Amino acid sequence: MASETGNVRYDEEFILNSRGVKLFTCSWVPVNQPPKALVFICHGYAMESSITMNSTATRLVNAGFACYGIDYEGHGKSGGLNAYINNFNDLVEDCSNHFSTICEKKENKGKMRYLLGESMGGAMVLLLHRKRPDYWDGAVLVAPMCKIADEVKPPAVVVSVLNKLCRIIPTWKIIPSQDIIDVAFKQPHIREEIRTNPYCYKGRPRLKTGHELLRVSMDLERRLEEVSIPFMILHGEEDKVTDKAISKQLYDSASSSDKTLKLYEGMWHGLLYGEPLENIEIVFKDIINWLEKRASMDNSRLERELKHQNDDLLKQ
Repeated sequence: MASETGNVRYDEEFILNSRGVKLFTCSWVPVNQPPKALVFICHGYAMESSITMNSTATRLVNAGFACYGIDYEGHGKSGGLNAYINNFNDLVEDCSNHFSTICEKKENKGKMRYLLGESMGGAMVLLLHRKRPDYWDGAVLVAPMCKIADEVKPPAVVVSVLNKLCRIIPTWKIIPSQDIIDVAFKQPHIREEIRTNPYCYKGRPRLKTGHELLRVSMDLERRLEEVSIPFMILHGEEDKVTDKAISKQLYDSASSSDKTLKLYEGMWHGLLYGEPLENIEIVFKDIINWLEKRASMDNSRLERELKHQNDDLLKQ
């Protein structure tokens, strides 16, 4: 189903993953110009999906970028048990397969490829980079889930009990947790939109889902030095969902030679659409400037691919 609004052409389709689950995918591309680069958006947990990506994608398309998204299994319009993550690695595989299929299309050859992830989507971006370290040209990490903040994590003794229970009743929704919506999004009308959206999950985390989120965040925290991709981190100083101290640690520890850290005074977790408009404008100005600067630079990956194409032509 394709539609056009102004300079934005929107399209969506369902695909099947390797486990036979139907996944919802979508794209936003400029109508009147070739895209400056491709941006692949990785959404956060439960109350975030392709629906909440729309404002981000529209802003980026109006700046000249093509954007692509996917609802993870159990999220948004995709199939699967609502907000249930049996194995986070399965979600990484789904995203990698879908995004690389788009990158390898003829019309996208020679285009720069960037990943953008918010919260749990930031963890997704880092794992996609780990899976194919030389494939992606850069990453924008918005309040990335490299560690779950102590304010929303259950006590250690509770975590220990829940880990044992998740082997027996993995889908049960019994993890004690704060109302994430109230602490993540500053604007009351955004909280209300999320609460009334049927595609956004508002219940307690399922046991196996909580186990997987904790496992992934701990794994990322232990291996920050392996991050070699050019990246930009954006984090609100008042974030009570993901830990800004780990974003600072990622910046300090990563082996990347091109890295940027932006901390925003007074801002919360939901930087892309949960803040007042003037704050959102500040955040997107920083993101777009970062993307535009790198999309206009020489790129060693593109040079290698062009050389391989020319070598193949000479062999024919």
